Amino acid sequence: MSEYVAPIRDMRFVLKELAGVEDVAQLPGCEEATLDLVDAVLEEAAKFAEEVLSPLNWPGDQEGARWHDKAVTMPAGFKEAYQLFADSGWTALACEPEWGGQGLPKVVAAAVGEMWKSANHSFSLCPLLTTGAIEALVLSGSDDLKKTYLDKMVSGVWTGTMNLTEPNAGSDLAAVRTRAEPQPDGSYRIFGQKIFITYGEHDMAENIIHLVLARTPTAPEGVKGISLFVVPKFMVNDDGSLGDRNDAYCVSIEHKLGIHASPTAIMAFGDHGGAVGHLVGEENRGLEYMFIMMNAARFGVGLEGVAACERAYQRARDYARDRIQCTDIGVRGGAKVAIINHPDVRRMLMIMKSRAEATRALAYVVAAAHDAATRHPDSEVRKRNQAFVDLMIPVVKGWSTESGVTIASIGVQVHGGMGYIEETGAAQHLRDAQISTIYEGTTGIQANDLIGRKMAREGGATLKSVINAMRALDADLAKQDGANFTAIRSRFSAGIDALAEAGEWLVATYGADVRAASAGAVPFLTLLGIVAGGWQMARAALVAQAKIDGGDKDPFYKAKVVTTRFYADHVLSQARGLASSVTDGAEGVLALPEDMF
Repeated sequence: MSEYVAPIRDMRFVLKELAGVEDVAQLPGCEEATLDLVDAVLEEAAKFAEEVLSPLNWPGDQEGARWHDKAVTMPAGFKEAYQLFADSGWTALACEPEWGGQGLPKVVAAAVGEMWKSANHSFSLCPLLTTGAIEALVLSGSDDLKKTYLDKMVSGVWTGTMNLTEPNAGSDLAAVRTRAEPQPDGSYRIFGQKIFITYGEHDMAENIIHLVLARTPTAPEGVKGISLFVVPKFMVNDDGSLGDRNDAYCVSIEHKLGIHASPTAIMAFGDHGGAVGHLVGEENRGLEYMFIMMNAARFGVGLEGVAACERAYQRARDYARDRIQCTDIGVRGGAKVAIINHPDVRRMLMIMKSRAEATRALAYVVAAAHDAATRHPDSEVRKRNQAFVDLMIPVVKGWSTESGVTIASIGVQVHGGMGYIEETGAAQHLRDAQISTIYEGTTGIQANDLIGRKMAREGGATLKSVINAMRALDADLAKQDGANFTAIRSRFSAGIDALAEAGEWLVATYGADVRAASAGAVPFLTLLGIVAGGWQMARAALVAQAKIDGGDKDPFYKAKVVTTRFYADHVLSQARGLASSVTDGAEGVLALPEDMF
């Protein structure tokens, strides 16, 4: 079974040529993120991913996390790997230096995070949730809460969780019923149950800091009545040492399709008198604060989609190189060849390779825009970049994770019957990838957020600016000779037209017939993802061709042009049909009465 190898060559290319990491390094607070430092970080992260995390992936899946008497034992090697992970400073990579972090840009952290997720999806979820909890406390916590918790969380000594979902309240957070009763000392007693809590209990860190949504006695109904509380597993004394066990326990863990080594906890708060909690920020603003965590987590989950594409591709490619089966097509009586020679296998591998590169490029570009949105000295530049980030986060989350499932499924197909056998590892990638389309908001939720809050609310202004930027690339593509760029330009131009048509229809329709608009939400998200991915691939092809024209013989650049051509012919070509599904498909979605299903 092959192990993961970080695609550092493509990561470096995307960071430098597409995401503009050198420009990011000019932003206040990012000055240390030079190319030399970024290269060193990538090299060290690759070693950790390849040598520590990847070898634990398969045995961790087979052993799984184990629950007994309200405690969870992680698979063999995970605790030691996490300790080394924290000791090496990886938990602090993008955190604020004020709290012991290294302060590196989000775009660098994105590349490193992709490695963790490809190498070991289950392991990567623990630092992902902790990072989200840290961001929520940094932006919304009181000075006392920051002083008490942040240093230990940033250093990885403590981990964090987010507790939203309840048995009666899945994605409908207005139905949250966990209650928080105020105490004379200013604390609260928390009572209720939460489900689907990633790393809600484990043995890798000495304390777990739960961020919990709950209602106070005076809270109004609906989402406006939700508050956010810090509920530690162990209480923290004034000197920072651990105190008594809090009344917050894991009463079970879920038995899941995939990510077996990631404990998904059912948490009970207050079964023995009430779990002690502390209010984060202001009462009844909990959902607002929790969205800080959710936005960070949604981007991180989008990277899981990128990672699934890359890991499934690597395993399928390696198998295709080694698996000898049949003679080359059209050759009678010849020697048997590796299946990578067969045209349909090559087609599948090219789908996998091109989607991995397209999702990566889009995610890193969005991460760089996030850095500009939070750090650029010009308020208008910050505003413009934030609008782009807000528009694209549901696309990175939704399109990338759906791509991950599709590509992992193709990976099984490349293996043939052996892909259905667990020992090859291909099936695990498919099992693990599926959850990424569901947690932190399903693809449908991402799509509704995209067309509603991110498009209709502003009349599609940000989408129009993105489309204008896409069209500006056409002039550069037109200057290139040859069949590859003729095809790239043709498909990309048609994709932009389809995107513009569908976007205009959605904005015009949303206010008058929200059900019809919503019926096309997921096809539109897919359309925007495909065209935005094609945008970044076209940019990459132009850079690669310039290198070739300048005399660079590195085969990487030729491969980039050819991969973009394939993406144009096989992926961008889907744009017209998706646009039609958006503008003409609502009738078929909504026509049948309920009793006909």
